[in-house]
This record gives sequence, structure tokens and C-alpha cells, in this order.
Amino acid sequence: MNNIYDENLPDILNEYLGYLFTVRGKSINTIKGYKYDLCMLLKYLKKKKFNLKDSLDDITIKDIDENFMNEIKLMDLYSFITFITVEKENSSYARARKTAAIKSFFNFLYSKAKVIESNPASELESPKISTRHPVYLTLNQSKKLLNTVNAVDGRNKERDYAIITLFLNCGLRLSELVGINISKIKADILTVIGKGNKERTIYLNNACLKAIESYMNVRPKDAESDALFLSERKSRINKRTVEVIVKKYTKAAGLYDDKYTPHKLRHTAATLMYKYGNVDIRALQQILGHESVSTTQIYTHVDDEQLREAVKSNPLSMEDEDDKD
Repeated sequence: MNNIYDENLPDILNEYLGYLFTVRGKSINTIKGYKYDLCMLLKYLKKKKFNLKDSLDDITIKDIDENFMNEIKLMDLYSFITFITVEKENSSYARARKTAAIKSFFNFLYSKAKVIESNPASELESPKISTRHPVYLTLNQSKKLLNTVNAVDGRNKERDYAIITLFLNCGLRLSELVGINISKIKADILTVIGKGNKERTIYLNNACLKAIESYMNVRPKDAESDALFLSERKSRINKRTVEVIVKKYTKAAGLYDDKYTPHKLRHTAATLMYKYGNVDIRALQQILGHESVSTTQIYTHVDDEQLREAVKSNPLSMEDEDDKD
């Protein structure tokens, strides 16, 4: 709870964030996202109500109480959605995330804490999310990336190669990868903590086992941490360092798209498993740790080349020369 409570927040928001952690079992990362979104909402509503000239960053919300929350109307919430759409240029996905946080928060205030007399968010509609295909590396690009990491000389070569290999083979989230403990690797079974603090089993293939073994041979022997991947200071590697590593090698491999982040390597693993491994969608859901199969279904997309070949295979695709004048 010490990582969640914030003395600069109103009590009702601190109570809600505590509820997410202790009752709903949400992860710290999820709670941070809710905290950021709801702080922005409350700052916006306070600025709007009192016609403040300060920027949102300079507005304090510690003094927000039950009376303030009871005066919030549905149109105030829609005004905020308009603000993040126009002023903040939030995508439909970001707006949907904030809407979900708002609805959850007000539902807590109304039905659990019972500090508001009516729920203004009950009729708040979530924006339609545009269908997006995941950005991923092709099989050849993935091989090129691994070969690039393998070809680079340096003291962290084995570590970096193991990191990229695990991303591309296991579909790990960034938080899951940095959280790997050596004690949680038993033969070919890796146990990670995923979203919502849920434990998940990952089965390591030969490529992963070999990469981990090579790294363990050079991993500092005097490191006291149980963390698998270490920083230069022999402590658990952080997310930002892993992001830098991924960007470094994708650029070195000639993949200059800024979209190639650790999360896109997760997309790559899922896409390659589905495309080449004949993996059942339910099995893929378990591998990725998705709560709903609908989230996994983005990987059932058909790439452009398959669409092109499908059209070419139409028996009418070849014009009959005999029919020409």
C-alpha cells in the first residue's frame, strides 16, 4: 500500500486506488494508469468549475471532497472526453481506457463507498475503438534481428541476445521480462507474474534455453539479486533499459520504424506462433496471458500477402486470351 497511497491525492481517490489493489487485485502498473487518468480528470473538472487559469499540472486536487464529487454531471464527463480528444489528441484506445477508469471510479463511489447520491458515469459511453492490426516483424526480419544481436561484440551481448530471444519466442510483456527470477525457472518451465498479479506458466523452447544458458555462463557470479537480467550495477534491469536495448538492435538490423518496441516484439511472437505454428486461438490466449479471447483475436488477421494470393487464386483471375477480339 505504501507504493499506492499519495498524500497529494484526495482521500476518496486514495481509497479507490487501495480498493483496486487489495480487493480487485490489480497490478501496480494498472493502478498507476488509473491514477494518472483520474488525476487528469479531477484537475480538469476543478479548473472548469472554478474557471482557473493555471495549467493542469499546477492544479492541486488534495482538497476535492464528497461535495465536489456530488456536483459532477454526465455532461462534465463528456466535456473531459472532448478535452482529451481535441487538446490532448488522445487516440480512441486512450479515450476508451480513460472512460473505463472513470466508470469504474464513479461506480466505486456510488455502490461501494456510497459517497455520491447518483452515478453520473452510468450513462457514459465508451468511444468506438478503431480496429488495428498489431505491428510485428516478419519471420525474416525476426531472424535478421537475432543475427544482428549475435554479431555484435560486447560484454552484454549474451544478456541482450537472451532478452530479444525471450521476447520473440515467448510473447512476454515488458514487465514480465524484467520481473523474471532465476528461482522461477525449472527445467523448461518459467513462471512469471502477469497482469493483475496473476501467475502464468511459460514453456521455454530450445532457443530460449540455449540463450539463457549462454547468458548465465557470463552473468556476474557475485550478484545477490535473484533477478535473471541484471543492469551494469548488478541489480534488476529496468524497463527503460530494455526499451533502449530493443531500439538499439532494431536500428542496427536496419529496422528503423519507431513502432518496434518491446510490446511489438510480443506481437511478433504471437503472430509467428499463430501464422506458422498452427496454434489454437485459446492456446495462444493462455500463452499470452490474455483475460479475454477477444484480445487475442487481433492475431487472427490475414496479412496483405495472403490477401493478394487469395485474389490471385480466383479461377477468373487469368483473362482468357480466346475471348479477346
